[in-house]
Amino acid sequence: MGKRVVIIGGGAAGASAAARARRLDPEAEIIMIDKGLFISHAPCGIPYYVGGVVKDAHELAIYSPEEFAKERRIIVKINAEAFDIDTKNQVVLVREGGEVVKYQWDVLIIATGAKPITLPVEGHDLNGILTLRLPHEAPMLREEVERASTVAVVGGGYIGLEMAEALRDLGKKVLLFEMMPHVLPTTFDEDMAKLIHDELVKNGVELHLNERVVGFKGVNGHVNKVITEKGEYTVDKVVMGVGVRPDTELAEKAGVKLGETKAVWVNEYMETSVPNIYAAGDVAETWSLITGKRMYVALAPPANKMGQVAGANAVKGRFLKFPGVLGTAITKVFNLYVARTGLTERQAREEGFKPVSATIRARTTAHYYPVGVPVNIKMIADEQSGRILGVQIVGPDKIVAGYIDTAAALIGRGATIDDVFFADLSYAPPTAPVWHPLITAARVLSKGKY
Repeated sequence: MGKRVVIIGGGAAGASAAARARRLDPEAEIIMIDKGLFISHAPCGIPYYVGGVVKDAHELAIYSPEEFAKERRIIVKINAEAFDIDTKNQVVLVREGGEVVKYQWDVLIIATGAKPITLPVEGHDLNGILTLRLPHEAPMLREEVERASTVAVVGGGYIGLEMAEALRDLGKKVLLFEMMPHVLPTTFDEDMAKLIHDELVKNGVELHLNERVVGFKGVNGHVNKVITEKGEYTVDKVVMGVGVRPDTELAEKAGVKLGETKAVWVNEYMETSVPNIYAAGDVAETWSLITGKRMYVALAPPANKMGQVAGANAVKGRFLKFPGVLGTAITKVFNLYVARTGLTERQAREEGFKPVSATIRARTTAHYYPVGVPVNIKMIADEQSGRILGVQIVGPDKIVAGYIDTAAALIGRGATIDDVFFADLSYAPPTAPVWHPLITAARVLSKGKY
Protein backbone atom coordinates (compact mmCIF):
# COMPACT_ATOMS: atom_id res chain seq x y z
CA MET A 1 0.00 0.00 0.00
CA GLY A 2 1.35 3.45 -0.95
CA LYS A 3 1.19 6.66 1.01
CA ARG A 4 -2.13 8.00 2.14
CA VAL A 5 -2.55 11.58 0.91
CA VAL A 6 -5.50 13.59 2.20
CA ILE A 7 -6.37 16.83 0.39
CA ILE A 8 -8.72 19.36 1.96
CA GLY A 9 -10.36 21.39 -0.81
CA GLY A 10 -11.35 20.33 -4.33
CA GLY A 11 -10.88 23.62 -6.19
CA ALA A 12 -8.08 24.49 -8.62
CA ALA A 13 -5.20 23.71 -6.24
CA GLY A 14 -6.74 20.65 -4.57
CA ALA A 15 -7.82 18.96 -7.80
CA SER A 16 -4.42 19.70 -9.42
CA ALA A 17 -2.62 18.27 -6.39
CA ALA A 18 -4.73 15.11 -6.48
CA ALA A 19 -4.20 14.58 -10.23
CA ARG A 20 -0.43 15.16 -10.03
CA ALA A 21 0.01 12.92 -6.98
CA ARG A 22 -1.88 10.12 -8.75
CA ARG A 23 0.17 10.54 -11.95
CA LEU A 24 3.45 10.24 -10.05
CA ASP A 25 2.39 7.52 -7.63
CA PRO A 26 -0.04 4.87 -8.94
CA GLU A 27 -0.03 3.16 -5.51
CA ALA A 28 -0.90 6.12 -3.28
CA GLU A 29 -4.29 6.27 -1.61
CA ILE A 30 -5.62 9.76 -2.36
CA ILE A 31 -8.65 11.23 -0.62
CA MET A 32 -10.02 14.65 -1.58
CA ILE A 33 -12.54 16.34 0.70
CA ASP A 34 -14.64 19.34 -0.35
CA LYS A 35 -17.49 21.05 1.46
CA GLY A 36 -19.14 22.15 -1.81
CA LEU A 37 -20.98 20.10 -4.41
CA PHE A 38 -18.58 20.69 -7.30
CA ILE A 39 -14.89 19.86 -7.61
CA SER A 40 -12.20 21.25 -9.94
CA HIS A 41 -14.50 24.24 -10.04
CA ALA A 42 -14.08 27.68 -11.53
CA PRO A 43 -15.42 30.50 -9.32
CA CYS A 44 -14.03 32.86 -12.00
CA GLY A 45 -16.91 31.72 -14.20
CA ILE A 46 -19.68 32.80 -11.80
CA PRO A 47 -20.17 36.34 -13.22
CA TYR A 48 -20.52 34.86 -16.72
CA TYR A 49 -23.21 32.46 -15.48
CA VAL A 50 -25.03 35.31 -13.72
CA GLY A 51 -24.92 37.44 -16.90
CA GLY A 52 -26.22 34.56 -19.03
CA VAL A 53 -23.07 33.84 -21.09
CA VAL A 54 -22.79 30.40 -19.42
CA LYS A 55 -26.13 28.61 -19.48
CA ASP A 56 -25.64 25.83 -16.90
CA ALA A 57 -23.83 26.21 -13.57
CA HIS A 58 -22.56 22.62 -13.88
CA GLU A 59 -20.40 23.78 -16.77
CA LEU A 60 -18.32 25.69 -14.20
CA ALA A 61 -16.84 22.37 -13.02
CA ILE A 62 -14.18 20.71 -15.15
CA TYR A 63 -14.84 17.22 -13.77
CA SER A 64 -17.77 15.74 -11.94
CA PRO A 65 -16.80 14.02 -8.68
CA GLU A 66 -17.74 10.68 -10.29
CA GLU A 67 -15.49 11.23 -13.33
CA PHE A 68 -12.61 12.32 -11.14
CA ALA A 69 -13.02 9.32 -8.85
CA LYS A 70 -13.22 6.91 -11.76
CA GLU A 71 -10.61 8.33 -14.17
CA ARG A 72 -8.04 9.30 -11.54
CA ARG A 73 -8.83 6.65 -8.91
CA ILE A 74 -9.23 9.31 -6.25
CA ILE A 75 -11.67 8.97 -3.37
CA VAL A 76 -13.79 12.13 -3.61
CA LYS A 77 -15.92 13.28 -0.68
CA ILE A 78 -18.24 16.20 -1.52
CA ASN A 79 -20.60 17.99 0.83
CA ALA A 80 -18.05 17.00 3.46
CA GLU A 81 -16.64 19.63 5.80
CA ALA A 82 -13.25 19.13 7.37
CA PHE A 83 -13.44 20.99 10.69
CA ASP A 84 -10.39 19.94 12.69
CA ILE A 85 -6.87 18.60 12.23
CA ASP A 86 -5.09 16.50 14.84
CA THR A 87 -1.41 16.73 13.88
CA LYS A 88 -0.22 14.44 16.68
CA ASN A 89 -2.25 11.47 15.41
CA GLN A 90 -2.28 12.70 11.78
CA VAL A 91 -6.07 12.68 11.54
CA VAL A 92 -8.57 15.02 9.85
CA LEU A 93 -12.07 15.24 11.32
CA VAL A 94 -14.83 15.64 8.74
CA ARG A 95 -18.59 16.22 9.03
CA GLU A 96 -20.27 13.98 6.50
CA GLY A 97 -24.02 13.48 6.30
CA GLY A 98 -24.63 14.21 9.97
CA GLU A 99 -21.72 12.16 11.32
CA VAL A 100 -18.08 12.80 12.08
CA VAL A 101 -15.63 10.71 10.08
CA LYS A 102 -11.90 10.53 10.82
CA TYR A 103 -9.36 10.29 8.00
CA GLN A 104 -5.83 9.21 8.82
CA TRP A 105 -3.09 10.77 6.67
CA ASP A 106 0.59 10.29 5.94
CA VAL A 107 0.67 13.57 4.03
CA LEU A 108 -1.89 16.37 4.22
CA ILE A 109 -2.46 19.08 1.61
CA ILE A 110 -4.46 22.11 2.70
CA ALA A 111 -6.17 23.74 -0.29
CA THR A 112 -9.08 25.49 1.41
CA GLY A 113 -8.93 28.50 -0.91
CA ALA A 114 -10.12 31.98 -0.06
CA LYS A 115 -13.35 33.48 1.14
CA PRO A 116 -14.97 36.79 0.22
CA ILE A 117 -14.16 39.71 2.49
CA THR A 118 -17.20 41.11 4.28
CA LEU A 119 -17.12 44.71 5.44
CA PRO A 120 -17.30 45.01 9.24
CA VAL A 121 -19.94 47.74 8.98
CA GLU A 122 -23.43 48.20 10.34
CA GLY A 123 -25.98 46.09 8.47
CA HIS A 124 -23.39 43.84 6.77
CA ASP A 125 -25.42 40.74 7.68
CA LEU A 126 -28.72 41.86 6.10
CA ASN A 127 -30.37 39.56 3.55
CA GLY A 128 -29.78 40.60 -0.05
CA ILE A 129 -26.06 41.30 0.47
CA LEU A 130 -24.52 38.69 -1.81
CA THR A 131 -21.03 37.25 -2.22
CA LEU A 132 -19.45 34.95 -4.82
CA ARG A 133 -17.60 31.91 -3.64
CA LEU A 134 -18.73 28.46 -4.76
CA PRO A 135 -20.10 27.72 -8.23
CA HIS A 136 -22.93 25.53 -6.92
CA GLU A 137 -24.28 28.70 -5.25
CA ALA A 138 -24.35 30.58 -8.57
CA PRO A 139 -27.99 29.72 -9.46
CA MET A 140 -29.16 31.19 -6.13
CA LEU A 141 -27.08 34.29 -6.76
CA ARG A 142 -28.58 34.70 -10.21
CA GLU A 143 -32.10 34.20 -8.90
CA GLU A 144 -31.52 36.91 -6.28
CA VAL A 145 -30.27 39.53 -8.74
CA GLU A 146 -32.88 38.70 -11.41
CA ARG A 147 -35.58 39.87 -9.00
CA ALA A 148 -33.85 43.23 -8.47
CA SER A 149 -33.98 46.37 -10.56
CA THR A 150 -31.17 48.35 -8.86
CA VAL A 151 -28.03 46.58 -7.67
CA ALA A 152 -25.02 48.05 -5.87
CA VAL A 153 -21.64 46.48 -6.50
CA VAL A 154 -19.16 47.20 -3.71
CA GLY A 155 -15.53 47.03 -4.86
CA GLY A 156 -13.88 47.86 -8.16
CA GLY A 157 -11.58 44.84 -8.45
CA TYR A 158 -11.84 42.08 -11.06
CA ILE A 159 -14.97 40.50 -9.54
CA GLY A 160 -16.69 43.87 -9.07
CA LEU A 161 -16.12 44.86 -12.70
CA GLU A 162 -17.19 41.46 -14.06
CA MET A 163 -20.35 41.51 -11.94
CA ALA A 164 -21.17 45.08 -13.01
CA GLU A 165 -21.09 43.94 -16.63
CA ALA A 166 -23.13 40.80 -15.90
CA LEU A 167 -25.79 42.88 -14.12
CA ARG A 168 -25.97 45.41 -16.96
CA ASP A 169 -26.40 42.45 -19.37
CA LEU A 170 -29.45 41.51 -17.29
CA GLY A 171 -30.77 45.05 -17.70
CA LYS A 172 -30.21 46.13 -14.11
CA LYS A 173 -29.35 49.61 -12.92
CA VAL A 174 -25.84 49.28 -11.45
CA LEU A 175 -24.07 51.49 -8.91
CA LEU A 176 -20.38 50.63 -8.48
CA PHE A 177 -18.64 51.83 -5.30
CA GLU A 178 -14.85 51.94 -4.96
CA MET A 179 -13.22 53.65 -1.97
CA MET A 180 -9.96 54.33 -3.84
CA PRO A 181 -9.60 57.02 -6.57
CA HIS A 182 -9.79 54.46 -9.38
CA VAL A 183 -10.95 50.92 -10.18
CA LEU A 184 -8.43 48.04 -9.98
CA PRO A 185 -6.46 50.13 -7.44
CA THR A 186 -3.92 47.44 -6.55
CA THR A 187 -3.24 46.23 -10.09
CA PHE A 188 -3.44 49.25 -12.43
CA ASP A 189 -2.12 52.80 -12.44
CA GLU A 190 -4.62 55.65 -12.48
CA ASP A 191 -3.85 56.77 -16.05
CA MET A 192 -4.73 53.32 -17.44
CA ALA A 193 -7.72 52.90 -15.10
CA LYS A 194 -9.28 56.08 -16.57
CA LEU A 195 -9.81 54.20 -19.86
CA ILE A 196 -11.78 51.58 -17.91
CA HIS A 197 -13.85 54.29 -16.16
CA ASP A 198 -14.90 55.67 -19.56
CA GLU A 199 -15.98 52.21 -20.70
CA LEU A 200 -18.03 51.60 -17.53
CA VAL A 201 -19.82 54.95 -17.76
CA LYS A 202 -20.44 54.51 -21.50
CA ASN A 203 -22.19 51.22 -20.68
CA GLY A 204 -24.48 52.71 -18.07
CA VAL A 205 -22.63 51.90 -14.84
CA GLU A 206 -23.05 54.66 -12.24
CA LEU A 207 -19.51 55.02 -10.94
CA HIS A 208 -18.80 56.15 -7.37
CA LEU A 209 -15.04 56.51 -6.91
CA ASN A 210 -13.30 57.73 -3.75
CA GLU A 211 -16.46 56.72 -1.91
CA ARG A 212 -16.19 54.35 1.02
CA VAL A 213 -19.21 52.25 2.02
CA VAL A 214 -19.77 52.72 5.77
CA GLY A 215 -22.98 50.75 6.30
CA PHE A 216 -26.20 49.25 5.00
CA LYS A 217 -29.82 49.78 6.03
CA GLY A 218 -32.69 47.39 5.58
CA VAL A 219 -36.41 46.82 5.87
CA ASN A 220 -37.66 43.56 7.43
CA GLY A 221 -34.10 42.23 7.51
CA HIS A 222 -33.50 42.85 3.78
CA VAL A 223 -31.05 45.45 2.50
CA ASN A 224 -32.55 48.52 0.83
CA LYS A 225 -29.90 51.20 1.27
CA VAL A 226 -26.15 51.57 0.85
CA ILE A 227 -24.65 54.21 3.16
CA THR A 228 -21.36 55.85 2.10
CA GLU A 229 -19.31 58.75 3.44
CA LYS A 230 -21.05 60.92 0.86
CA GLY A 231 -24.67 59.81 0.91
CA GLU A 232 -27.38 57.15 0.93
CA TYR A 233 -28.49 55.15 -2.10
CA THR A 234 -31.64 53.07 -2.46
CA VAL A 235 -30.98 49.58 -3.87
CA ASP A 236 -32.68 46.19 -4.10
CA LYS A 237 -29.55 44.02 -3.74
CA VAL A 238 -25.86 44.42 -3.02
CA VAL A 239 -23.06 42.32 -4.55
CA MET A 240 -19.84 42.35 -2.53
CA GLY A 241 -16.65 42.42 -4.57
CA VAL A 242 -14.14 43.85 -2.10
CA GLY A 243 -11.76 40.96 -2.57
CA VAL A 244 -10.96 37.72 -0.79
CA ARG A 245 -8.85 36.60 2.10
CA PRO A 246 -7.22 33.22 2.62
CA ASP A 247 -9.41 30.68 4.42
CA THR A 248 -6.79 29.75 7.03
CA GLU A 249 -9.02 28.57 9.88
CA LEU A 250 -8.24 24.86 9.46
CA ALA A 251 -4.57 25.50 8.80
CA GLU A 252 -4.33 27.46 12.03
CA LYS A 253 -5.93 24.54 13.91
CA ALA A 254 -3.10 22.39 12.54
CA GLY A 255 -0.62 24.86 14.03
CA VAL A 256 0.93 25.91 10.72
CA LYS A 257 2.60 29.28 10.54
CA LEU A 258 0.92 32.15 8.73
CA GLY A 259 3.13 34.48 6.70
CA GLU A 260 3.29 38.27 6.76
CA THR A 261 0.38 38.42 4.28
CA LYS A 262 -1.80 36.45 6.75
CA ALA A 263 -1.95 33.54 4.29
CA VAL A 264 -0.28 30.20 5.07
CA TRP A 265 3.50 30.43 4.90
CA VAL A 266 4.99 27.91 2.45
CA ASN A 267 8.44 27.37 0.98
CA GLU A 268 9.19 26.73 -2.70
CA TYR A 269 8.16 23.05 -2.25
CA MET A 270 4.77 24.15 -0.84
CA GLU A 271 5.77 22.72 2.54
CA THR A 272 4.25 24.49 5.54
CA SER A 273 6.02 24.93 8.88
CA VAL A 274 4.59 21.56 10.05
CA PRO A 275 6.21 18.36 8.68
CA ASN A 276 4.07 16.38 6.20
CA ILE A 277 1.61 19.23 5.74
CA TYR A 278 1.59 21.14 2.45
CA ALA A 279 -0.56 24.10 1.39
CA ALA A 280 -1.41 25.36 -2.09
CA GLY A 281 -3.65 27.80 -3.92
CA ASP A 282 -5.53 30.77 -2.52
CA VAL A 283 -4.95 29.69 1.11
CA ALA A 284 -1.18 30.03 0.70
CA GLU A 285 1.04 33.04 0.19
CA THR A 286 3.54 33.25 -2.61
CA TRP A 287 6.32 35.64 -3.62
CA SER A 288 7.11 38.07 -6.40
CA LEU A 289 9.36 36.99 -9.27
CA ILE A 290 10.55 40.61 -9.44
CA THR A 291 11.27 41.55 -5.81
CA GLY A 292 11.32 38.11 -4.16
CA LYS A 293 9.03 39.59 -1.49
CA ARG A 294 6.14 37.64 -0.06
CA MET A 295 2.77 38.49 -1.59
CA TYR A 296 -0.77 37.16 -1.71
CA VAL A 297 -2.38 36.54 -5.09
CA ALA A 298 -5.71 34.74 -5.38
CA LEU A 299 -5.69 33.75 -9.05
CA ALA A 300 -6.49 30.40 -10.68
CA PRO A 301 -3.34 29.86 -12.82
CA PRO A 302 -0.87 30.08 -9.89
CA ALA A 303 -3.29 28.05 -7.73
CA ASN A 304 -3.25 25.23 -10.29
CA LYS A 305 0.54 25.26 -10.46
CA MET A 306 0.97 25.41 -6.69
CA GLY A 307 -1.36 22.39 -6.52
CA GLN A 308 0.84 20.54 -9.02
CA VAL A 309 3.94 21.26 -6.91
CA ALA A 310 2.26 20.23 -3.65
CA GLY A 311 0.80 17.03 -5.16
CA ALA A 312 4.14 16.01 -6.68
CA ASN A 313 6.13 16.67 -3.51
CA ALA A 314 3.55 14.96 -1.30
CA VAL A 315 4.34 11.62 -2.97
CA LYS A 316 7.89 12.18 -4.26
CA GLY A 317 9.61 14.32 -1.65
CA ARG A 318 11.23 17.53 -2.92
CA PHE A 319 10.53 16.88 -6.58
CA LEU A 320 9.20 20.23 -7.90
CA LYS A 321 9.79 23.88 -6.95
CA PHE A 322 7.37 26.78 -7.32
CA PRO A 323 9.24 29.85 -8.64
CA GLY A 324 6.83 32.67 -7.69
CA VAL A 325 4.39 34.91 -9.56
CA LEU A 326 3.97 38.20 -11.38
CA GLY A 327 0.24 38.54 -10.73
CA THR A 328 -0.54 38.37 -14.45
CA ALA A 329 -4.26 38.88 -14.99
CA ILE A 330 -6.79 39.83 -17.61
CA THR A 331 -10.48 40.55 -17.54
CA LYS A 332 -13.15 41.82 -19.90
CA VAL A 333 -14.98 45.05 -19.10
CA PHE A 334 -17.81 45.37 -21.63
CA ASN A 335 -15.96 45.90 -24.95
CA LEU A 336 -12.49 46.26 -23.46
CA TYR A 337 -9.93 43.65 -22.47
CA VAL A 338 -7.83 44.91 -19.57
CA ALA A 339 -4.63 43.09 -18.67
CA ARG A 340 -1.62 43.53 -16.44
CA THR A 341 1.55 41.84 -15.22
CA GLY A 342 4.35 42.70 -12.79
CA LEU A 343 4.45 45.92 -10.80
CA THR A 344 2.49 49.12 -11.36
CA GLU A 345 4.49 52.34 -11.49
CA ARG A 346 3.33 53.21 -7.98
CA GLN A 347 4.30 49.76 -6.64
CA ALA A 348 7.70 49.97 -8.35
CA ARG A 349 8.37 53.26 -6.58
CA GLU A 350 7.24 51.80 -3.23
CA GLU A 351 9.59 48.84 -3.77
CA GLY A 352 12.57 51.16 -4.08
CA PHE A 353 13.01 51.14 -7.86
CA LYS A 354 13.39 54.34 -9.88
CA PRO A 355 10.66 53.58 -12.41
CA VAL A 356 10.39 55.12 -15.85
CA SER A 357 7.33 54.47 -17.97
CA ALA A 358 6.07 54.87 -21.51
CA THR A 359 2.42 54.84 -22.53
CA ILE A 360 1.64 54.32 -26.20
CA ARG A 361 -1.40 53.85 -28.40
CA ALA A 362 -0.82 51.40 -31.25
CA ARG A 363 -2.86 49.45 -33.77
CA THR A 364 -3.35 45.68 -33.67
CA THR A 365 -2.74 45.34 -37.43
CA ALA A 366 -0.79 47.12 -40.18
CA HIS A 367 -2.23 50.64 -40.63
CA TYR A 368 -3.70 49.74 -44.04
CA TYR A 369 -5.32 46.48 -42.92
CA PRO A 370 -9.03 47.14 -42.26
CA VAL A 371 -9.90 45.31 -39.01
CA GLY A 372 -7.21 46.76 -36.71
CA VAL A 373 -8.18 48.55 -33.51
CA PRO A 374 -6.17 50.81 -31.18
CA VAL A 375 -4.66 49.37 -27.99
CA ASN A 376 -3.13 51.32 -25.11
CA ILE A 377 0.04 49.94 -23.55
CA LYS A 378 1.92 51.17 -20.50
CA MET A 379 5.38 49.71 -19.93
CA ILE A 380 7.36 50.33 -16.75
CA ALA A 381 11.11 49.77 -16.34
CA ASP A 382 13.79 50.38 -13.73
CA GLU A 383 15.79 53.41 -14.86
CA GLN A 384 19.09 52.07 -13.54
CA SER A 385 19.09 48.48 -14.83
CA GLY A 386 16.62 48.84 -17.72
CA ARG A 387 14.74 45.80 -16.36
CA ILE A 388 11.07 45.70 -17.33
CA LEU A 389 9.00 45.77 -14.13
CA GLY A 390 5.44 45.76 -15.41
CA VAL A 391 3.03 46.16 -18.30
CA GLN A 392 -0.62 47.25 -18.43
CA ILE A 393 -2.73 46.93 -21.58
CA VAL A 394 -6.25 48.10 -22.41
CA GLY A 395 -7.92 47.50 -25.77
CA PRO A 396 -11.04 46.13 -27.51
CA ASP A 397 -9.46 42.96 -28.97
CA LYS A 398 -8.61 39.55 -27.49
CA ILE A 399 -5.06 40.03 -28.83
CA VAL A 400 -4.52 41.94 -25.56
CA ALA A 401 -4.23 38.51 -23.91
CA GLY A 402 -1.45 37.54 -26.30
CA TYR A 403 0.40 40.78 -25.61
CA ILE A 404 0.22 40.44 -21.83
CA ASP A 405 1.30 36.80 -21.96
CA THR A 406 4.32 37.72 -24.08
CA ALA A 407 5.16 40.52 -21.64
CA ALA A 408 4.78 38.16 -18.65
CA ALA A 409 7.06 35.54 -20.21
CA LEU A 410 9.73 38.19 -20.84
CA ILE A 411 9.42 39.89 -17.42
CA GLY A 412 9.50 36.51 -15.67
CA ARG A 413 12.91 35.94 -17.24
CA GLY A 414 14.26 39.32 -16.13
CA ALA A 415 14.04 40.98 -19.57
CA THR A 416 15.37 44.51 -20.07
CA ILE A 417 14.22 47.25 -22.47
CA ASP A 418 16.86 45.95 -24.92
CA ASP A 419 15.55 42.37 -24.64
CA VAL A 420 11.99 43.46 -25.41
CA PHE A 421 13.08 45.71 -28.27
CA PHE A 422 15.02 42.85 -29.89
CA ALA A 423 12.41 40.14 -29.11
CA ASP A 424 11.82 38.30 -32.38
CA LEU A 425 8.04 38.72 -32.48
CA SER A 426 5.91 37.78 -35.46
CA TYR A 427 4.52 40.10 -38.13
CA ALA A 428 1.90 39.89 -40.84
CA PRO A 429 -0.38 42.80 -41.85
CA PRO A 430 -3.57 41.04 -40.59
CA THR A 431 -2.04 40.14 -37.18
CA ALA A 432 0.34 42.95 -36.18
CA PRO A 433 2.03 46.12 -37.36
CA VAL A 434 5.62 45.66 -38.52
CA TRP A 435 6.63 47.31 -35.25
CA HIS A 436 4.85 45.14 -32.68
CA PRO A 437 3.13 47.31 -30.03
CA LEU A 438 5.27 45.82 -27.22
CA ILE A 439 8.44 46.58 -29.19
CA THR A 440 7.18 50.12 -29.87
CA ALA A 441 6.60 50.61 -26.12
CA ALA A 442 10.17 49.41 -25.41
CA ARG A 443 11.44 51.74 -28.13
CA VAL A 444 9.73 54.76 -26.54
CA LEU A 445 11.01 53.66 -23.13
CA SER A 446 14.58 53.57 -24.48
CA LYS A 447 14.47 57.39 -24.68
CA GLY A 448 15.95 57.67 -28.16
CA LYS A 449 18.39 54.75 -27.95
CA TYR A 450 16.38 52.96 -30.66
